[in-house]
Amino acid sequence: MKTINNICIILILSLLSMSCESKKNTANAQSNVCVEMKTTLGNITVKLYNETPAHRDNFIKLVKEGYYDGTLFHRVINQFMIQGGDGDSRNATPDQQLGMGDPGYKIPAEFVYPQYFHKKGALAAARQGDQTNPEKASSGSQFYIVTGTVFSAGQLKEMEHQMHMQREHNIFNSLAAARRDEIMNMRRNRDQAGLMALQEQLIAEAKQKAAAMGPIKFTQEQIDAYTTIGGAPHLDGEYTVFGEVVEGMDVVEKIEKVETGSADRPKTDVKVISMKIVK
Repeated sequence: MKTINNICIILILSLLSMSCESKKNTANAQSNVCVEMKTTLGNITVKLYNETPAHRDNFIKLVKEGYYDGTLFHRVINQFMIQGGDGDSRNATPDQQLGMGDPGYKIPAEFVYPQYFHKKGALAAARQGDQTNPEKASSGSQFYIVTGTVFSAGQLKEMEHQMHMQREHNIFNSLAAARRDEIMNMRRNRDQAGLMALQEQLIAEAKQKAAAMGPIKFTQEQIDAYTTIGGAPHLDGEYTVFGEVVEGMDVVEKIEKVETGSADRPKTDVKVISMKIVK
């Protein structure tokens, strides 16, 4: 673990203990809503971002309805994140498979990136994978809080390269999907030469489109956060970040370290007793 000097510690503690009210750029700036999560291991307070209004309003709605009361943190991975919000986890049996419960709707993605990213303490929306959810729409209720790990500057540089390669891969898949009928016809006719030629064409096209989008670079703010308090940078731009922890990060860290079993579910249930609006 990287040593953090005294100045960094002071800055980090200051960030994690921010007032629920956002810094006002104008006299009419809207203050942020905060939600207190009362859990069986302590209380966590999160601030909801006004720049992600659909996620903010949906979270507030569910809190007021008591949707989260009695649900579990059903998926916990040390040095990564804690996940909750599955309605099916309420009164779940020890062997019950969890992770698919929601209110029956999705929320369109609201990426405010790179302003909001997956630093330690970030509150983000869980979602189904790209195969079934290419628009990256969020679950109607499931959320996670990032714990993550600390990265070196060199690791972040390598991650930028990996993220660029993933971008190329995603573009290639999109191009291939658009030519699906043509590809299937070549397969039926066992046209290996045609398939290879098309593959090379789509690879070149994907590289060109990815290059036109510009290089993937972490901002200085991201680098400063990921090399001090840590986080999960590989999730940036893939999941909607709609808030952050302002109190109770020690409770989040306590939850991330509980013993887990199958599907990363805690062996002893960690329950959300209740949630309430505090600002």
